[in-house]
Amino acid sequence: MKNRRTISLILYLVVLVLLFSWVTGMFSRNANTIPYSQLVELFQEEQVKRFVVKDDTITLELRVPYNGKTTISSKLANPQGFRLEMKDLLDSQRESGVLEAYDFLPERQFSPYDLVMPLLLVGIALIFLWGMLMGRMNNNNPLNSFGKARTVLGVPDGKKVTFADVAGADEEKQELQEIVDFLRSPAKYTDIGARIPHGLLLVGPPGTGKTLLARAVAGEADVQFLSISGSDFVEMYVGVGASRVRDLFEQAKKMAPAIIFIDEIDAVGRKRGSGLGGGHDEKEQTLNQLLVEMDGFGRTEGVIVLAATNRPDILDPALLRPGRFDRQIHVGAPDVKGREEILKVHAKGKRLDGAVDLKQVARATSGFTGADLSNLLNEAAILAARNNRPVLNMEDLNEAMMKIVAGPAKKSRVHTRKDLKTTAIHEAGHAVAMYRLPTHDPVRQISIVPRGNSLGATWYLPKDDSSNMTRNEMYEQIVGLLGGRVAEDLFVGDISVGASNDIDRATKLAKDMVARYGMCERLGTVSYLDDGEVFIGRDYQNTKSYSEKVAGAIDEEVKKLIDKAYAQCKEILSADGDKLKAVVDYLLEHESMTGEQFADLMEGKTLSETSATSLFDGFETEPSETDSQEEI
Repeated sequence: MKNRRTISLILYLVVLVLLFSWVTGMFSRNANTIPYSQLVELFQEEQVKRFVVKDDTITLELRVPYNGKTTISSKLANPQGFRLEMKDLLDSQRESGVLEAYDFLPERQFSPYDLVMPLLLVGIALIFLWGMLMGRMNNNNPLNSFGKARTVLGVPDGKKVTFADVAGADEEKQELQEIVDFLRSPAKYTDIGARIPHGLLLVGPPGTGKTLLARAVAGEADVQFLSISGSDFVEMYVGVGASRVRDLFEQAKKMAPAIIFIDEIDAVGRKRGSGLGGGHDEKEQTLNQLLVEMDGFGRTEGVIVLAATNRPDILDPALLRPGRFDRQIHVGAPDVKGREEILKVHAKGKRLDGAVDLKQVARATSGFTGADLSNLLNEAAILAARNNRPVLNMEDLNEAMMKIVAGPAKKSRVHTRKDLKTTAIHEAGHAVAMYRLPTHDPVRQISIVPRGNSLGATWYLPKDDSSNMTRNEMYEQIVGLLGGRVAEDLFVGDISVGASNDIDRATKLAKDMVARYGMCERLGTVSYLDDGEVFIGRDYQNTKSYSEKVAGAIDEEVKKLIDKAYAQCKEILSADGDKLKAVVDYLLEHESMTGEQFADLMEGKTLSETSATSLFDGFETEPSETDSQEEI
């Protein structure tokens, strides 16, 4: 259909161009080919054999070619004046036989038809083209639906989604179950005087399943599901966004009961007054229309609006008030039980080795969202297929996890012995410092194999599933982050740029402790930082909420905290210099060391070649928290 519309438009444009060309030709046909002076010279030099004058055009037949042609035409500004001027010469040449024949045809009389008919044809073509463009002759024309909402009815693949397809979000499903119940049995609520929420806002990080939950609500309630992205409302043309909002709700009312789902609503729901266009900004007009439709003068019974965003802080307060989005449902990263359920859902259709323990994988992937877990299994399946294995095993999952976190291994990259040793000392410094810190998460693997932008990495995974960090735990995180830089300083005699990422993370942690969480005695229990998210419409107009004196104090306390952690890390590594060198020697020989091998070395035991080789080992009985890594 789209190709047909394009071909039709091209055809009409071609016809219009041809008509214009024809009309133009009526007035500018047969442009001069030679100047008038050259024309007279041809007659004087007796080069003309015969000629005909018709209207204001003279056509000559020459004895000798002129510019390669024996027949040429030229326009005469005054045909009658030419006839009088050349009469004697023409009569003389006619009598002598030089000019065989000539004729002056009578001029055609100009009639209104000559002007009216071309203009009439052009007018008909313009009206026809205008009607086509405005959709009067074609209801499927794209411009006719320019103000229509680009909604998608139902789910894209046509598969019905229910709460059974959503794992790891039990509380969220319980909140949404009320919406399903209302859409199924509205009288149950209206009879008692209850009003169902007009809208529900799903808030959470990307990949946590907000869109899937919205589709599951529609599937459970068995009602129409109209989905649209927030960016689909806004165009460069004024008024189009508001028109699409009106059309969206009109469609939903006709299909009621129905669910409207607006994904990434922050694209259209940002705070008013924060843009550069003021009150006439197209986004603000679109938002105003959305506010009216959700709680305005129109009736929206049987229509519930679900929306999703990961930036609720920039939404307009009027959009979040009761009567519009009555509830905000936070969809966060799943816990260990939820991760296991999600893994089971995504493992359907994949051939798993009998030794694959999804519970173990769930405990080692704390902080992963549903999308992350799906990607983990998919990457593992790709690795298994690449290695021509019929099933994917724990080795594939281990490599897939390291690939997701740090990037693919680059074993072909050539490094000098000096660079490898510096990298090994750096990573060993991280590992030894972490081992001697009581509250720090245990090391799971050390590697000097380049991955992504890092020359090596030290993976550490938490012992439990706690999401609350204490001041001492944050401080020891800083000490561990500085381990690579301190090791270089002590055992290389120089420092490298490889610690830049470690220093950035350590500085951010220290600043959060001092200025965000009130963990500094000098500054007291006061928070001087906001949520950390930048919104130019808001932040551009606001100044800092603290004085320059406080800013200087924050800088001093951050440096003091970093210096303290650096000194403690230096003390730890100096005391364990022999252990650190042993780790370095092992890494230079084997490129990687498992967490169990590292623990054996630190405790003075004999290293076992059969020690754990996977990031997932060590999680048989305990859940885990957020995984992280150190890079050089």
